Amino acid sequence: MNKLIILNRYFAPDESATSRMASSLAFGLAERGWNIHAVASRQLYDSPASLLPLRETIRGVTIHRIWTSRFGRRTLTSRALDYLTFYASAFLWLLRRTHRDDLIVISTDPPLLSILASAAAAITGATQINWLHDIYPEVASVLGISPTGPGHRLLQHLRDRSLNGATMNVAIGDRMAAYLYRRGVARNRIAVIHNWSDGGTIKPVPSQANPLREGWGLAGKFVVGYSGNLGRGHDFDTIMRAARALLDHPDIVFLFVGAGHHLSWIQNQISTHRLTNIVLRPYQPDANLSQSLSLPDLHLVTLRPGLEGLMVPSKFYGVAAAGRPTVYIGDIAGEIPAILRDADCGHAIPIGDIQGLVDCILYLRDSPEQLERWSRNARAVFARRFDRRHAVDRWSTMLHGLAAAQHVGVHQAVGASD
Repeated sequence: MNKLIILNRYFAPDESATSRMASSLAFGLAERGWNIHAVASRQLYDSPASLLPLRETIRGVTIHRIWTSRFGRRTLTSRALDYLTFYASAFLWLLRRTHRDDLIVISTDPPLLSILASAAAAITGATQINWLHDIYPEVASVLGISPTGPGHRLLQHLRDRSLNGATMNVAIGDRMAAYLYRRGVARNRIAVIHNWSDGGTIKPVPSQANPLREGWGLAGKFVVGYSGNLGRGHDFDTIMRAARALLDHPDIVFLFVGAGHHLSWIQNQISTHRLTNIVLRPYQPDANLSQSLSLPDLHLVTLRPGLEGLMVPSKFYGVAAAGRPTVYIGDIAGEIPAILRDADCGHAIPIGDIQGLVDCILYLRDSPEQLERWSRNARAVFARRFDRRHAVDRWSTMLHGLAAAQHVGVHQAVGASD
């Protein structure tokens, strides 16, 4: 069995979004007999000072944790320094530890990791598979983090070379795949495998049986939830303005579960506007996800329109696993809105449509039949398309095909040399 290496800055027991995805894939493939090695930092997403073991085995996956600086995510500079040291350590690890018959799955955490990893793969002869959770440097440009000048174009050029040089590029949505094709990546080097959740771990929990309702003081409330990364790519102004508009409805509460760039801004809004209808909670461990994701009556998912095709909010899949409807705030023609329409499990509104969001919340509060139908349909489309077992099956099938092609290529090369 070929050695399969998954490269991502965070890995279990870390609970951040990219760690959950990388760990879920690694564990799923290990269960199917793959020889899995994960390469990650020693940090936890919310605890840069942490020092996880240099090497350990979890659920059949051998984890190699490499040295990085530990400045954390407080500023762009500190984050960039942690990125740079991860790049250097990962590159050296790949040069020392990978071989011709290995397969390397390269994620996009940190951004543009494929550039250095592709150079290492070219030197060692390993097969490169890029797993694209987001597309940089375009994301940084849309967010106003970096300008679109010569440096931006150089990074695009290097990134595109690393994609074209890979055996396969896995996009997490159809719009992302279309963008890669427009950038010149061959169709036969693009696969679409959506992100997922584990339907065995995350299951719908009825409100009356959910202990968090009582524990978090939300019994008898209509709960509007947001769960996951409070990052730069998401719009929270529309949500906070809707919360202000609904202050005179004491039965409606907004629940934020997670952390990220906008957390301090949200806390400031709560204080400034005395928003007593907002509850904040930290990221929840895997064991609590069924309860925390089932607690809201409906969930909000948001993405800035300029990021469509460059990323897909993975929180939608956990929401669907919990059997809860989604109200999407962003480009109503985007990736997630298309799923909501096709599956009849939610609604989409543009960013800035405060009244539209308020009206939707009030309508769903007063329409239990509609809420129940959307909830039932969400779990159904999840079970049909986005459960973990489907995604891991697709990954395994693709990787087996690449490994077989690699084996044939090696033998042909040996035969030619003879």
